[in-house]
Amino acid sequence: MGPAGVLGRGSGGAQARPRGASPRFFPFGHCNAPGQPLMSPSMVSHGRSLIIRDPVWNTIRLDPVAAAIIDTPAFQRLRYIRQLGLAHLVYPGATHTRFDHALGVYHLADRAIRILQAGPPVPPRVWEGMHLIRYAALLHDIGHYPFSHALEELEQAQIAANHEEIGARFFESREMRAALAPLGEGAAEGIGRIMRGGGENALRGLVSGSLDLDKMEYLRRDARFCGVPYGEVDVERLLQGLVLLQDPETGEWEVGVRAKALSALESLLFSKYQMFRNVYWHHAVRAGTGMYKRIVEDAVAAGLLSPADLIGPTDEELLYELRRRARSRDGEVAARLAGRWLPALRNRNLPKRAVEIPACRLEGRSLPGWVSGNTVEKRRWEDALADEL
Repeated sequence: MGPAGVLGRGSGGAQARPRGASPRFFPFGHCNAPGQPLMSPSMVSHGRSLIIRDPVWNTIRLDPVAAAIIDTPAFQRLRYIRQLGLAHLVYPGATHTRFDHALGVYHLADRAIRILQAGPPVPPRVWEGMHLIRYAALLHDIGHYPFSHALEELEQAQIAANHEEIGARFFESREMRAALAPLGEGAAEGIGRIMRGGGENALRGLVSGSLDLDKMEYLRRDARFCGVPYGEVDVERLLQGLVLLQDPETGEWEVGVRAKALSALESLLFSKYQMFRNVYWHHAVRAGTGMYKRIVEDAVAAGLLSPADLIGPTDEELLYELRRRARSRDGEVAARLAGRWLPALRNRNLPKRAVEIPACRLEGRSLPGWVSGNTVEKRRWEDALADEL
């Protein structure tokens, strides 16, 4: 069992993929192992809640709908998607997953809603759709690519969509539809809109916004598992400072923060800066991420993978399939991936920094357009430099 453990019943664990699973979600043959289906809509139970032990938030309580959601194949897949992609190559403890993080965001959403409900009275219409917020928080990362955000940095033509759009596709599965059935017709669409930052729900900012609970959760959890002090945020002060405010110009309601919690909000923003500087954008993390992106980019360009193949596999499933296809195909790209790049990534033989130039030193200078984009010209320069070195 990973960093989060379930009390009261089996956690689902690593089980076989459902027979006949849609290629859109599980494109590789080895993902569709023969045997009994993982679950069918008739196996979805809404009869009891769940208590989960968590190293960050101690105890997380899931209501019956949330408990049914986490038992779906699409959600169980998140157990095998690392929260920080390739950061474990630098911070060995950074092996926590999107599964753990999603449970934490659900927990914070549940607490935030209870605090807002206990606050000053607001018009009843403000609470319309409130029951979907917890589940949007739980499902906000359901569509992540293998190794989390890395592939979203590629050009749009090379990937199918961003993870919020992919998440909406996972709602089409029979198991997820059955899990969401108690929420009523249109629940999946409503949750999808909240995840994408749309809709008219006044509480949607808890899931996607400058004050979203996602940041509070990942900063605390990432810092804990990386063993760094930068992500410590006064989450309790922030939660207790949440309040529903009405925009005097538009008349719309949204989530805000009381003046007494402004210092905690400032610390949240500074913690994010520190985590980006020391963890997310650590030079070796970026080197590993850049190598992984280039591997996938070249595999798609050479026809070893299609953009649709990137939707559904876990971290290790994608690397396994890349190795298998590269070894079984002819051509320069396949040989390079199988013989050099994939083994280098596996063995942490990462590219080294040749030069580092702060952005402030480039202000006012005219730079070629390919410097900041994933262009053919940029890849040509990368290959030329690699050959020289």
